[in-house]
Amino acid sequence: MLISVYIPFLVTAALAVLAPPVAHRLPPRPAALALACAALVTAAGWAGSLALLAFTGVAQIPEIAEEGRWSVSALRSQDPVYAVVAAVSTLVLAVCVVSLGVAAVRQGRHLLRARRECAGLPGQTELAVLDDDVPLAFALPGSPGRIVVSRGMLRRLDGAEREALLAHERAHLRGRHHVFQSVWRLTAALNPLLRPVAVAGNFVLERWADEEAAERVGDRTVVAHAVGRAALASAGAARPAALAATGGVVPQRVRALLAPPPARRSLPLLVGGLLLAVCCASLANAASDSDRMLDSAHWALCSAQATTTTAAAAAPTGHDDAPGHRPDGCCAVPDRPDHPERHV
Repeated sequence: MLISVYIPFLVTAALAVLAPPVAHRLPPRPAALALACAALVTAAGWAGSLALLAFTGVAQIPEIAEEGRWSVSALRSQDPVYAVVAAVSTLVLAVCVVSLGVAAVRQGRHLLRARRECAGLPGQTELAVLDDDVPLAFALPGSPGRIVVSRGMLRRLDGAEREALLAHERAHLRGRHHVFQSVWRLTAALNPLLRPVAVAGNFVLERWADEEAAERVGDRTVVAHAVGRAALASAGAARPAALAATGGVVPQRVRALLAPPPARRSLPLLVGGLLLAVCCASLANAASDSDRMLDSAHWALCSAQATTTTAAAAAPTGHDDAPGHRPDGCCAVPDRPDHPERHV
């Protein structure tokens, strides 16, 4: 546990630094899936390691030890974690859990608001056109989702660019990209080191929609022009709290569309998968070590109580309790010479 409990922190830091630049060079769909998986695993590893470190301090509180039936002195003699580390871990874990709760409430409200707006749009078709001169284009998740475009945006695009814009928003709905956004926001709230991963993930989602739009339209240049013109038209306009074609870093998206499609690379995904496996294995090993440490402290308490009970049984007390009776249920202590006491 002395080393393995800290490995998830190192894996999280490595992925936070390496994942964003690598994801920009991968095909966007597998990159988005890989970032979501990495965020979930490393957030769980982060919280698990903090919990194990915090528990080493909490377990030494006499009241907790009494409930858990383990020896505080034995636990202290085996515990490789400094008290200050356990205290800091407890504080950080509490702050992260509160942050996760706040983010979950906000994200829930955001999705509910988007669904209400989606249900309140005029018409019953997938496309809802707003009679507004402000150039807007975005997708609202719902059952089913809707694509919202203003007349001001449509007037600034030609026919092919309009088709590319709608294909982009349709890709957001078909890929359920709002679920990916929720994963990254919540994991970044739990683990602050994952904020660069969340930023990279939002960019990758826009690239995913761009690539699908390019496949639908059949011309990457048209999609690049549509993205650029839509971004220029909506510059300065208030952005909706939804998936928009003008989101992300637009110049990078346009350059990617004017270049050939990104090549498939398996090596970065394999390396990332190996790091996540190391994170899970180290956390499992730390949890196993912690469990063995508690078992040892438990049997140390049993041994001490057994010794006390044996000494009390040897002294004439005048009580009629049954020999070897242990009210705490820790371990039986026979008093017959043909059954010597054994401690594990």
